[in-house]
Amino acid sequence: MARAGFAAYPWLVVALLWTVCFFNYADRQVVFSVFPLIKREIGLSDIELGVVGGSFMWAYALFGPVAGWLGDRFPRKGLILGALVFWSACTAATAIAQNFWQLTLCRALGGLGEAFYFPAAMSLIGDYHTRATRSRAMSLHQSGVYAGTIAGGALAGWTAQAYGWRSAFWWFGGAGIAVALAILLWLREPKRGMAESEPAAGPAPASRQIARDVLANRHAWLLIVAFMGANFVAVVFLSWMPSFLYRKFSMTLAMAGWSATAYLQLASVMGVLSGGVAADRLFRRYAGARPAIQCLGLLCGVPFLFLTGWTLSVPVLVAAMACFGYFKGLYDANIFASLYEVVPVEVRAAAAGILNSLGWLGAGFAPVIVARASEWIGMSACISATSVIYLVCASLLWRAAAAAGRS
Repeated sequence: MARAGFAAYPWLVVALLWTVCFFNYADRQVVFSVFPLIKREIGLSDIELGVVGGSFMWAYALFGPVAGWLGDRFPRKGLILGALVFWSACTAATAIAQNFWQLTLCRALGGLGEAFYFPAAMSLIGDYHTRATRSRAMSLHQSGVYAGTIAGGALAGWTAQAYGWRSAFWWFGGAGIAVALAILLWLREPKRGMAESEPAAGPAPASRQIARDVLANRHAWLLIVAFMGANFVAVVFLSWMPSFLYRKFSMTLAMAGWSATAYLQLASVMGVLSGGVAADRLFRRYAGARPAIQCLGLLCGVPFLFLTGWTLSVPVLVAAMACFGYFKGLYDANIFASLYEVVPVEVRAAAAGILNSLGWLGAGFAPVIVARASEWIGMSACISATSVIYLVCASLLWRAAAAAGRS
């Protein structure tokens, strides 16, 4: 068993949660890589496929505030462990779905389970890491998002091509349940606020305090609305890029699953690590460093988003996706670290739950909206149009950084 007191334990916590985060994103990405086979076997339209993808996010969003509320009141280790087992079982159950409604139900239940992970995990990391290392710790954890997305996309495409689309759901679901054993043995619950100069004390916050400290917080809302827009763009890529490459560039299912995730997500790993290190260093001199790094990431990603949709060249497409992925990583590195600068310790899990909920509520409509819009203007135009969303979100983060710099 791991000892919570030894010096490197805060980084072991990050490693343990990185593994859970890996499966959190791998399990949600699997379905998108096998859309073409599901469409053919079950006979679904693009709109119905969009609903299958969106159902996960709508359930995720609906239960986000509940997950945050519980994360401020109950041991976070138990929430993480229970969530991992539940969503892994739902992922495995997707393999036996026979129709549209069964697929939708399995995906929605998976979203319900996954909603309980991030608020608890981010709050826990925040208690093991001070301001001096928080962005780096959270950015390292965030790299699990990209690794999981690549694995879910690429392995699902490969196994589906070789063994049928149901095989990947069995594999990822079973592996996630196995990981739960490591969490049970080695993860320890920290004292709330122990990384702060003044640790949290007293009972969990009341709903009135959450409303005052989060929902009535103008700085928090700038970060939340920016996350809603950035997440909408991310979901467009997660849900439709494999099918886009399969149709437009005539790639095989395995190649489309790999290409839609690997180049973008590998570059995002580099971006998120760069963003974490840069934010921790710049924060020593400028209080608005974290949202400023996020703003830079979105602003620099604008031209590459536009190019991804319109290019007819595969090499140019790969380069554009990689550049977009790097700058997306700069933004992602500080999503929660920026939020934790403007909300009290006592409501961290609740704030993360609200951010996650609202961000995924809007993003849940992305697969359906793009499916409908592509019937009128084409998928290429839809993908390029997301660059406008990035530009608007960058302006919000500029305001957030300026406000933080003055405080």
